[in-house]
Amino acid sequence: MTVTYTARVANARFCGFSKLLLAWKGSIYKVLYKEFLAFFAMYTAISITYRFFLYDDQKRYFEKLAIYCNYYSSLIPMSFVLGFYVTLVVNRWWNQYTSIPLPDRLMCVLSGGLQGSDERGRLLRRTMMRYASLSALLILRSVSTAVFKRFPTVDHVVEAGFMTREERKKFEGLHSPYNKYWIPCVWFSNLAAVARCEGRIKDDHTLKLLLEELNAFRGKCSMLFHYDMISVPLVYTQVVTLAVYSFFLVCLIGRQFLDPGQGYQGHDLDLYVPIFTLLQFFFYAGWLKVAEQLINPFGEDDDDFETNWLIDRNFQVSMMAVDEMYGDLPVMERDRYWNDSNPRPPYTAATLFVLRKPSFQGSTFDMAIPKEEMHFQPLEDIAENLEESGSHHPNVALFNRLLSAAPSPTGFMEGALRRTSTHIQRLRHSPSIDQCTSDDNDDESCKIGGSLPSGLGQETQSTVCSARDERSARTPLREVEFGVEPEGRGERPAAGELRGEERVSVRGQSSAPVVLLPAPPPSSRGKSSRAASGRAPAFMFHHATAASCLEHCSSQPAINQIKTRPSGPEPPFAGPNMSFLTVPSHEPQRGRSVSVGSELPGS
Repeated sequence: MTVTYTARVANARFCGFSKLLLAWKGSIYKVLYKEFLAFFAMYTAISITYRFFLYDDQKRYFEKLAIYCNYYSSLIPMSFVLGFYVTLVVNRWWNQYTSIPLPDRLMCVLSGGLQGSDERGRLLRRTMMRYASLSALLILRSVSTAVFKRFPTVDHVVEAGFMTREERKKFEGLHSPYNKYWIPCVWFSNLAAVARCEGRIKDDHTLKLLLEELNAFRGKCSMLFHYDMISVPLVYTQVVTLAVYSFFLVCLIGRQFLDPGQGYQGHDLDLYVPIFTLLQFFFYAGWLKVAEQLINPFGEDDDDFETNWLIDRNFQVSMMAVDEMYGDLPVMERDRYWNDSNPRPPYTAATLFVLRKPSFQGSTFDMAIPKEEMHFQPLEDIAENLEESGSHHPNVALFNRLLSAAPSPTGFMEGALRRTSTHIQRLRHSPSIDQCTSDDNDDESCKIGGSLPSGLGQETQSTVCSARDERSARTPLREVEFGVEPEGRGERPAAGELRGEERVSVRGQSSAPVVLLPAPPPSSRGKSSRAASGRAPAFMFHHATAASCLEHCSSQPAINQIKTRPSGPEPPFAGPNMSFLTVPSHEPQRGRSVSVGSELPGS
């Protein structure tokens, strides 16, 4: 019988496994004690020979050999080889147990599906269930040594009542070189078809369910046969066995205690008995013995499956289910909780502690939330907050992220573009374009050029940032100056063409007019004036020099990124509202160009 200790380890307690260490049946001591004594005897014989029977020069040679064996014994991967092998064998062992055919599902379907309380119906149910038990017996007799010893021939099967003499003649009359455990399953199917024709199986659905359960039963018989035919590859078993045995044969010499007077490293102590080597042998060799026990659980070891007990149990239970229990029902009556809306079974004195435990309500049942966070908020306030949070244009937020996250190669990017971003946010909330065209010169937003350019009102599909000539010197932010161009500088441009534009001048060099913010056309002109403006991209800083280097940071669609700026003379600047952005520079030959936003439709 399989050694069972489940009840002894039901509750974990201090030294709960200590009593299990004293068990003998099914223990590692019973399996390994012979190998352990043999290993210790060989170690003792080698130790005595080294200490008392070898000459000095022979001892020196043996000591060198022991050091050599101990050094190279670690090259054998014991833990890896044994661990993987034992894992494979244990999984295979449990799968073989789950493949043992059990008749419980089949007998329930047969008892409820095949009708008839007369002798004919009883005969059909018992015969079909006996065929299923016969099939299981034949396959277990083929794979288990214990069952084969119980039923060595077919005559023993007939004498045990699993097969009649007429059935034996038919069984032996079917000539096949293969195992014939499946023949009783075919007899079962034929009888099910006869019962369907006689009307004892009411419909085809019941017949289908019965045959499906029979096929599942037969499939488990087939799996047992294949597990018996296909073993763990022999080469793997040989590798593991040779690895374990060769490792401990090397340890017989390499783990010897050498003369401490010779001064060998690690041999300063002489204990005579290799305690840790013996423990290592106990663990590794015991691991191999576990695999040896479980690789075929249909033998007669202490932990092998009790196949004969399974045959007895399955046959007795299945016959009782389809015969004595057919149509046998107890008298139905009201249960003791018939009028109780909250039935609770009683508890004994040993289980009263269960009533003191509160029932589980969920992991958030005891979660505490502050009272001020528990009030519902009006939907109007929530919608208003959402509108305020969405009022900032996504292009402006993207531009701010570019300025704060991406490090610019020059101080010009860190200074001028951050100021430009601030002006963009102001222009976003400016009253209207008409106010910027009025005579009110004190309006701060009109000094920059009105509201946002049209390019910043478009959806951004990509962000392209490029920087060239990182060797250019940084310009400190405190040296960036904003100034207003004198009125006499040039003629005032026509309205709608250059309104809201600014120029950038660099100290120490001639400055060219640069478009900072092209103002959108007035609302009265509509889209036609916008298309006719035909300007360069918004926020364009450049220095017209042949050897100029470009530092370009743009937040606009990638397909519009590379465009040529319309050539032509720069329009003059004049007017009291025109301002200058003066940036000092120490490299007059280098210019910078920065573009933010999208280009106007006419560019």
